[in-house]
Amino acid sequence: MGRYAQLVIGPAGSGKSTYCDNIRQHCETIGRTVHVVNLDPAADAFSYPVAFDVRDLVTLEDVMEEMELGPNGGLLYCMEYLEESLSDWLGEELQAYGEDDYLIFDCPGQIELYSHVTVFRSFVDYLKRDGWNLAAVYTIDCQFVGDPTKFIAGSLQAMSAMVQLELPHVNVLTKVDLLGEENKAALDEYLIPEASGLAQELDKNTSPGFRKLNRAVAQLMDEWSMVAFVALDYSDEESIGDVLAQIDFSIQWGEDADVKIRDLGMGEIGGVDM
Repeated sequence: MGRYAQLVIGPAGSGKSTYCDNIRQHCETIGRTVHVVNLDPAADAFSYPVAFDVRDLVTLEDVMEEMELGPNGGLLYCMEYLEESLSDWLGEELQAYGEDDYLIFDCPGQIELYSHVTVFRSFVDYLKRDGWNLAAVYTIDCQFVGDPTKFIAGSLQAMSAMVQLELPHVNVLTKVDLLGEENKAALDEYLIPEASGLAQELDKNTSPGFRKLNRAVAQLMDEWSMVAFVALDYSDEESIGDVLAQIDFSIQWGEDADVKIRDLGMGEIGGVDM
């Protein structure tokens, strides 16, 4: 038995909230219950029912007004306030969820929150101590793959989040449903990037003086073998199901049910006279 959660992170505009809503709808269709939590203090509208909301604790609008901060500074203040309130606010909210509950946390889009600011590492550590099985879902707009330079930058951002959070990690290329069939087919070479090919593509877009750096960056990705992507097409229920299955596997969701079924089967077999 356990409690399960996805931490949906990634750059602004990468489709985190859309991902959360589509996964929720897919789960509803197949008879599963998930609860979506808003962790963005700047959010103002939702397409999904919100299980609980960080804006009940702190809002960006209030912080900007009271502290005379800009949007970025205000958001960082909000998240630091959340970090200080984990035991009180988050602990109280989580009391409503017991064994086998499944939460999806819709997070803000400032990438520094997942690379070097401590709030989400503290958030992850708190949930682990509370008995939650967690996976990070890093969303990145599939338009990035059309430009090798942007793709490398997005991949390095994903690696940074992986190192910072130390969680099972699934990188998702979003908005694939907006691509034509020809462009969808071209995505395959980026799902599991190959170092020499990436270096060659980078060489085409940079001056000769950067080629050594290009090879070093590509080799870093290749040697660590940490960055791979799964394409998510919202027009295809099978694609949504495949992504969810990968995440479920990473957090071992459903394994207890499988064990119960196997135990039941073995009990029935053991009771049969041979």
